Amino acid sequence: MSRAEQPSRRAVLAAAVAAAVAGGTGPAAADSSAEAAADAPPPTDAQARTVDNRAWTTYRDWRCGTAQGTRALSGRRPGIVITAPAGTVDYTDPHTGRTASWEYATWTSPVHRLGVPATEAIASWNAHTPEGTWLQIELEGTYSDGTATPWYVLGRWAAGDQDIRRTSVDDQSDGKSSIWTDTFAIDDPATGLRLTAYRLRLTLYRRPGTRLTPKVWRVGAMGSDVPDRFTVPASTPGLAQELLVPRYSQETHVGQYPEYDNGGEAWCSPTSSQMIVEYWGGRLTPEQTSWVDPAFADPQVCHAARFTYDYQYEGCGNWPFNAAYAATFDDLQGVVTRLGSLTELETLIAAGIPAITSQSFLKEELTGAGYGTAGHLMTVVGFTADGDVIANDPNSASNEAVRRVYKRREWENIWLRTKRYNASGKVVSGTGGVCYLYFPACPNPRQRAALAAVGVL
Repeated sequence: MSRAEQPSRRAVLAAAVAAAVAGGTGPAAADSSAEAAADAPPPTDAQARTVDNRAWTTYRDWRCGTAQGTRALSGRRPGIVITAPAGTVDYTDPHTGRTASWEYATWTSPVHRLGVPATEAIASWNAHTPEGTWLQIELEGTYSDGTATPWYVLGRWAAGDQDIRRTSVDDQSDGKSSIWTDTFAIDDPATGLRLTAYRLRLTLYRRPGTRLTPKVWRVGAMGSDVPDRFTVPASTPGLAQELLVPRYSQETHVGQYPEYDNGGEAWCSPTSSQMIVEYWGGRLTPEQTSWVDPAFADPQVCHAARFTYDYQYEGCGNWPFNAAYAATFDDLQGVVTRLGSLTELETLIAAGIPAITSQSFLKEELTGAGYGTAGHLMTVVGFTADGDVIANDPNSASNEAVRRVYKRREWENIWLRTKRYNASGKVVSGTGGVCYLYFPACPNPRQRAALAAVGVL
């Protein structure tokens, strides 16, 4: 994002659209909702929350799904791979115009009944896609009126960009809900309509005649029903701690590689992602960054921008694409979720887990920021003795200037609210506590407890 208040390219999630549903690539549904096994509802305490997270990660999880040409692998990181393709399909890449044939196989999750009937849902996936492979993720749901959604495409993704251009899919709606880049949203929550259950379908693709395969070791979704609010209750400070997270400025890269969302000025999301990836020990090799102009500082930030870029959204701020990028590094997982308070964020920081948060605000609403934004990502790394937020804010003039301290009450409100006034005085949406969490593939007991406390594990 720039230092000036800019219109957000992420559409307002509550807006209705009148567009035809875009067709999915690959096979039609192989089983009906009635035929798919439903997993158990979340524990009773989830009913009090506004967020429901469900992820499939274990060997048992992968065995419980419906497979067509995929199989579950056990081991340290269980997952699914192609074993015998279910068929072949032609895919014309809308961003290159190239048509190619691909073998495919599918895995469909059991139906998950939401403990929080949702107005929005966002998927996350963690996968390895070697050259010559890619994947698609879709969601089909049930509304509170008993009707079903279409199969919505939530992303076509590859870690690289040599085979397909990773992309969201626009113009998907059934008159009740729509897909806004990376988010399923009920068109008019005021009607009381909600998403009460869903299942996910993964389609894995590879070049015909090869033994290549993607491997997916985590897939899930976050459903939420965060009440509309301009302000949120103040929390009580409970932690004074700061994590040593690398600091990178997006402004260092202004004008570099403008084909990726106009260069570094808009790279808050990948810059924040790279900070936390490196905090956990993720490193890029010189070979991986050899495409970057050697005159540019911090080539790893350029790399993160290129490999989080969504060619339909025309930006690097697709939330699940950032989480998926983080998980391409050894022994990392990445998810998109919502938190309900700074107390939950303190719980994570106390366990050594920083978070990337999404917020929007006017210049005067966040003391010391020096800018306003319709959408910006920053990395929360700790809290002062007074409870103020310590953030690595990539919208800073230099790496040295990235560390900021923001007033707790101001920061809490701009992050957690769902409604705000923009510079023109118009009511627009806020993100309602959206954050990315990156954490070890095998969390230690303290990390696991903290993640469970915020509903992620």
